[in-house]
Amino acid sequence: MPDILKDLGYLALGSRLKRLAERMQADAAQIFEQNCFITQPSHFPLLAALDRYGPLTVTEAVAALGVSQPAVTRSLVGLVDMGLAETTVSDADRRQKSISLTVEGAAAVARMKRDVWPHVARAAEELAAGPDAGLLDQIARIEAAFDETSLSQRAADGHAIVEFSDDLAETFYDINEEWISEMFTLEDTDREVLSNPRDLIVDRGGAVLFVSTGGLGIVGTCALMPMGDGRFELTKMGVLKSARGRKSGEFLLAAALDRARQMEMESLYLLTNRKCAAAIHLYEKLGFRHDTGILESHGKRYDRCDVAMSYPLERPIA
Repeated sequence: MPDILKDLGYLALGSRLKRLAERMQADAAQIFEQNCFITQPSHFPLLAALDRYGPLTVTEAVAALGVSQPAVTRSLVGLVDMGLAETTVSDADRRQKSISLTVEGAAAVARMKRDVWPHVARAAEELAAGPDAGLLDQIARIEAAFDETSLSQRAADGHAIVEFSDDLAETFYDINEEWISEMFTLEDTDREVLSNPRDLIVDRGGAVLFVSTGGLGIVGTCALMPMGDGRFELTKMGVLKSARGRKSGEFLLAAALDRARQMEMESLYLLTNRKCAAAIHLYEKLGFRHDTGILESHGKRYDRCDVAMSYPLERPIA
């Protein structure tokens, strides 16, 4: 069957973009429903703006979203009805209303940012990936990719990286406690690091990353922990037992190494135990090398440590 919008070229560009947007929004709505969210894709821009910028007046929301005031008002009414947003009257100008997220709204957005948004972003990026082309060619390629595998299927099948936030500190602890306790004994050093990821890692210039798997949410984590003098330790890497076999760990480790190459570090190493044979094989596969010098100088941090490895950092070419 011929595609009239495609055949009409630029004459039908607006209609064609609208058609593509409707397909993407319909799939996005499925993803939100599968994750037990009652919001619609039309609510997303206002939720994201309130999360990023904080309370906004209607006028400020119109400017931030680049849409009409009636469109903002429709989204606002929906979010208020769901208990996710609220309005307050300004003390300085009684005619001005300020829009903000409720406690429930902030919690919902935090979960969306953790379990849904990264996967939708990755799936949309996959649809749009390809060699540089003219706008019509690029839209055609996206549409063809959509016909092959939908946005919702792409989001459900793959992995996404989630950055650390304070509400994920407990998740960081729980994932690591599970795998450590399964094979070893949780040590004082473990408890100290796992209980203070922001103070000991993030605020000192390190990074804590999580991997989210479509349909399961966050299933793994690891950290790049600064140890002084430009030295960093890849540490506290674990994947939930219920999610093993999906290559989530490999995706997470590759992302952590990409991040390491972008950071200001002189060296990167890890400490482990020979009982972690699968993990050691993965480290070797992605470029880590056994290092007896690191074992002698840093291995005493953990009673269980009998293997140390270092990673040859290669900086990206500017």
